[in-house]
Amino acid sequence: MKAVLDLPQESISSRAQIRLLNNTFSRLVFSFGAVPFVGVPFAIWLYLLDDQLGPTIAWIVIYLLCAIMVRIWHRRYLREARENDDDAVLRRWLPHINKVAFAHGLGISSLYFITPQTHNFDFFLLLNISIAAIVAANATHLTPVFSTFKRFFLGSWGLLNLGIVCRLENVMLIVLMLNLLYGFAIYRHALTSHAFFIQQANLEEQSARLAEQFRQAKEEAEQALRDKNQFLTTASHDLRQPVHAMGFLIEAIIHKNHNDALMPQLLDLQQSVRSVQLMFNSLLDLSKIESGSIGTTTVHVDIGALLDSAITLFREEARTRGLVLRTWRPGRRIHVMGDPLLVRQSLINLIQNALRYTQKGGVLVAIRPRGAQCLLEVWDTGVGIADEEKGKIFSPYYRPELAWKIDSAGHGLGLAVVARCAKMMNVEYGMHSIEDKGSRFWMRFAQYVGEEKTSDGVPDAVASVSRHSSLRGSCLVVDDDPLVISAWKSLMNTWGLDVRCAASAEEAFAIIDDGFTPFVVLCDQRLRSGESGFDILKALLERLPNVSGAMVSGEFNSPVLKEAEEEGYLVLRKPLEPATLHALLTQWLAG
Repeated sequence: MKAVLDLPQESISSRAQIRLLNNTFSRLVFSFGAVPFVGVPFAIWLYLLDDQLGPTIAWIVIYLLCAIMVRIWHRRYLREARENDDDAVLRRWLPHINKVAFAHGLGISSLYFITPQTHNFDFFLLLNISIAAIVAANATHLTPVFSTFKRFFLGSWGLLNLGIVCRLENVMLIVLMLNLLYGFAIYRHALTSHAFFIQQANLEEQSARLAEQFRQAKEEAEQALRDKNQFLTTASHDLRQPVHAMGFLIEAIIHKNHNDALMPQLLDLQQSVRSVQLMFNSLLDLSKIESGSIGTTTVHVDIGALLDSAITLFREEARTRGLVLRTWRPGRRIHVMGDPLLVRQSLINLIQNALRYTQKGGVLVAIRPRGAQCLLEVWDTGVGIADEEKGKIFSPYYRPELAWKIDSAGHGLGLAVVARCAKMMNVEYGMHSIEDKGSRFWMRFAQYVGEEKTSDGVPDAVASVSRHSSLRGSCLVVDDDPLVISAWKSLMNTWGLDVRCAASAEEAFAIIDDGFTPFVVLCDQRLRSGESGFDILKALLERLPNVSGAMVSGEFNSPVLKEAEEEGYLVLRKPLEPATLHALLTQWLAG
């Protein structure tokens, strides 16, 4: 819309014009209320001169009544401005406000005509200066809407100059010339003031547009993050299935292979599958944290027991690569305040990151009490981090240049998960690194010094069991994915187990009714038949009370699986490491 505020070069929105009109109208209301009090000193002067007071007193009373009416009118304007369209408000109210401003200008200078002191030059000069001061003040405050000021200025200054011509005699020409020069200066100042208000209005509009663009971009980014997390949450099971199957199939092929020439390629393939698995788990960990599906519970954690659990996951990897994996801790048990799952996840990610980028030397994991706090440190003799990249190292999907030269399988998620976990627990974290020398990552926890009633961390089911050892027994697997079923059969047959697979409760009980008696039952949760794997597991264990069983699922935010864990059932997460499964089966079959 073309602006209506009188400068031809301006073009601002109706909303901005309404803000300028609000400012101008408010000042006009104030001016109406203040002007009657300007007449009071002149009334007192006339009283002291023993001159006629009637016209001046009437002028003051009339102005007070007008001030009250204008204030009431202003309230009506504000109500309509809130309720109606901006363009409609401008069209309706601006002409009226301009007329009131013109009448206000005439009313101020009318005092020059009603005073009876025709030959008192001092009186007229002071009155002239007072009116000029009022006009000069309004040259700043009424200029947001220049049409309003222009009408006020023409009314007041035009009538004042006419009064000078009519009422002054000998000094009329001198006073008139001074008034015209002063009026020109006031008008120029008003133009400058108006340009400033328009510039501010434009800046406010630009700021508002930028703020709106930022808000929209922020909402779009947050929505994209929610969509991504929702996708990973709902599709977690289906995404994990092929990774889970690949891990089992590669393990089975390695056990059945008798060609030594193929072993390096098979081991490389196995390492690639594990890399995909680690990336996938880190991605899901990050998504769970971002989506808020992981809640924090601050308890007393035995950090030493948790460290022992985490170290068992990496000891064999360090040995086969010729690296030294060491721990250091004080002789006494140390308890810290934190969430066991998040602390363990952070520690695993830090150790994994240190081993991945260390080619020689080793990794040291240290627990160091520091007064009321406890420092958890992971040192390595790896490639280090360049100074210019240190500020980005905890960002999602960021990997420093030196890391790419060592291992191209990473995805820059491990340290991002550490940072998110630390923030969720309100724990300080950081790093110190020297390029080509190594790095030190740390987390600082509050140390608990009360009674040793703790959560000792999260026990890990991985045991150091040779994958070549044979097992004897039978197993029933409830899963409806043909690829996963094939992987179950291949791996368990390789280990010497007799395995049967079912896709539903009906098939599972049919297998048992045919005489098959398993020692172990493993059930997936999400089945295409719509049945709950947990309900099937409970029904099978009720039918076979001496059998061990567990849920094996790719869902990470399932209320059913949470219920299963709360009721004491073991829940294994896909993709399941063959070593973890072998260790668990060995324990159950031995029992």
